Amino acid sequence: MYDYGYSTTAAATSMDATVMAALMGFLATYAIVIGIISVFMIIVNWVLFTKANKPGWAAIIPVYNMVVKYQIAKMNPVLVILLFIPIVNFVAIPVLGILSSINLAKAFGKGTGFAVGLIFLPIIFLPMLAFGKAEYQA
Repeated sequence: MYDYGYSTTAAATSMDATVMAALMGFLATYAIVIGIISVFMIIVNWVLFTKANKPGWAAIIPVYNMVVKYQIAKMNPVLVILLFIPIVNFVAIPVLGILSSINLAKAFGKGTGFAVGLIFLPIIFLPMLAFGKAEYQA
């Protein structure tokens, strides 16, 4: 009757199953890697918070961890509200991210170069800050 371009041959079905299996394998690997990175960053933030005399458990509370990080960086924690306002958040997210990285580096006695590292490679520089010899300067 009508041919909609769908093939029900054994070769097409086998190829579809192969593509689906490869996709599922990729997605499973991706989920595992993201999970490992997330747990690692929670540990890093936990250590960073306790180093700054803040509760470590705050690292696992989604919005509260930003409030605590802004407090550590000596920024007004109310600025977190800007991240939830539509359209404003397109500007607020990068600007507050850069400002908090700069202020976080200063709060731990680090310079501009370290702040640039926190901005562009936080997965490397945050653990250096948390597990290194840097002291929080209240």
